Amino acid sequence: MLKVDPKAMAELLAGRRIAAVSGTNGKTTTTHLLTAAVRNAVGGDDRLVHNADGANLHSGITSALSAKPAADLAILETDERVVADVVRLGKPEVLVLLNFSRDQLDRHHEIKALARAWRNALIDAGDEGPVVVANADEPLVVWAAHAAKQTVWVDTAGSWVQDAALCPECGGTLLRTESAGGTSWGCRDCSLAEPQADYRVVGEKISTPDGRVWHPQLQVPGKFNISNAACALAAAGLFGIDPQTAIGGMQTVTSPAGRFGTAHFGSTTARLLLAKNPAGWAEALPLVQTETVILAIDSAAADGRDVSWLWDVEYEQLAGRRVIATGPRAQDLAVRLAYAEVEHDCVPDLGEAVLGHREPVDIVATYTPFQRLRKMGGLA
Repeated sequence: MLKVDPKAMAELLAGRRIAAVSGTNGKTTTTHLLTAAVRNAVGGDDRLVHNADGANLHSGITSALSAKPAADLAILETDERVVADVVRLGKPEVLVLLNFSRDQLDRHHEIKALARAWRNALIDAGDEGPVVVANADEPLVVWAAHAAKQTVWVDTAGSWVQDAALCPECGGTLLRTESAGGTSWGCRDCSLAEPQADYRVVGEKISTPDGRVWHPQLQVPGKFNISNAACALAAAGLFGIDPQTAIGGMQTVTSPAGRFGTAHFGSTTARLLLAKNPAGWAEALPLVQTETVILAIDSAAADGRDVSWLWDVEYEQLAGRRVIATGPRAQDLAVRLAYAEVEHDCVPDLGEAVLGHREPVDIVATYTPFQRLRKMGGLA
């Protein structure tokens, strides 16, 4: 379509109320949560279009929009490098900016360049730009979001700080302080600091600007999904949706694009977890519950060809479990597991690795093997 008509995406974006969601991790689930909130508010899917399978580049967004040209509400998962074009061409009403961490190093290179692209897009949009829902815990996100005409800040109570050591404004050292209210950050050498949050994650609950506290009781696991829900709740509020209606919709989300879904491979029952980078693995590994754990690694274009990030993941926490390394880069993972002193088997063939398990297993996979496993296990 884009080959025939290069302006197709811009034409299909026009005339809709748009919420775009981007970030390194969590954008698929957050988009599903926000879509469910909007669906619950408007009473169904007739007015709503959503790239539900996570195809978030120009082609995927265009394809999703073309399927429902009459839908006036669009909730779009947006790749980090596509954000600027969506802001420029679609003039979204809301832009949700979740986080930044190292991911696909051969493609994204230095993550500050992505933050600068977001910041510049918001500067260029000016008063016609979106209201930004921004993660106040992330220095790069805060630096980019300061350029927006209006920002709603969300304290996601995040714990991943390894990609935020230096101030994006001046290059100084970022300092983190502990208090009764949690952890906050600020630059030692300039005024950039964590802003006061409008929405706040407190344990498994979310506080809203009016002082009320909500327990989302999601069907998707993990503390990070409470954070995703807080960002979705803030975006839903900008669309005029009350928290009770929004959360009621979010509670219907069970397996966004296969994440956390249960797959079957012959007699094997497996839960699928997606982890694409060190920050994602840090959130996924604590969710592992089974005695046998399968780790699937690839380095195709969608995974990022550079797998040096394996050394930044704390695989040591898997000690004592039966671990199987699989996928095209299974040997690389096996070396990392050996240094972590984690007993493991190396079974490069994905099909062989998932068969013959009598007890349920958890599978943690990077993007390409995750998509293969979805199809093999009947979740596609």
